[in-house]
Amino acid sequence: MRVSNLFAMFALSSLILTATAFAAPGAKDAPAATDDSSHKSNKSRNHNGRIPIGVGIKASTLGLGVEAAVPLSRFANIRGGFNGFQYSRMFADNGIQYNGNLRFRSVETLVDIFPFGGAFHISPGMLAYNGNQVTANALVPGGQSFSLGDANFISNPINPVNGTGVLVLNKVAPMVRWGFGNMVPRNKRFSFHLEGGAVFQGPPKTTLSLSGSACDPLVSLICHNVATDPTIQSQVQAEQNKINKDLTILKYYPAFSMGVSYKF
Repeated sequence: MRVSNLFAMFALSSLILTATAFAAPGAKDAPAATDDSSHKSNKSRNHNGRIPIGVGIKASTLGLGVEAAVPLSRFANIRGGFNGFQYSRMFADNGIQYNGNLRFRSVETLVDIFPFGGAFHISPGMLAYNGNQVTANALVPGGQSFSLGDANFISNPINPVNGTGVLVLNKVAPMVRWGFGNMVPRNKRFSFHLEGGAVFQGPPKTTLSLSGSACDPLVSLICHNVATDPTIQSQVQAEQNKINKDLTILKYYPAFSMGVSYKF
């Protein structure tokens, strides 16, 4: 099962760094002429003394998301959000028919650092919860040929081959992003954000569980239980290893996004 075909359609598709202290000197050390601006920068508050908050929506390679941010100083925000998306489709590979389901579910937290005090930012962070996965129900209609690993079989018409496949990822994954935009801008309400980056989620892990009966392609009367026959199980393991090898590239998952936000 090449689950990568399903996952790649969206591939366009516990590392949080402590925020650097960028605040300007306090009122006690600053000259009287700059006391007012220093106070505003350090406290990161709006004109009525309330700490502002930015709330936004976005579309990304991790799904559709909502997020919120609050300022730590003029040069840093802390941001958190939730991503989700789901898609299903039918596909076939090596004679096996699959009903696949791609599910994005993740919670992220980042520190947005603005090294030049403008819109450009670098954002180290992490997926505090990475529930992204692919699941699929498999079926080989009776009498149809199929392959596993390096071997060919025929699905038993009386007891067709069927089963499931699951692709899972590390539940916690560090990430880094960079781009333009500030969810808590100093002089406006709305802002637009564009980011690139990567999630260091490690190589995906695939598990195949098949049952039913598979027959020899040359002597179709000789059939074996897929779940218990050691020869067939070795081919199932080989197919599983092949999928994991094909998906190794996803251990560095691209994290591109664009969105808009509003500051309250």
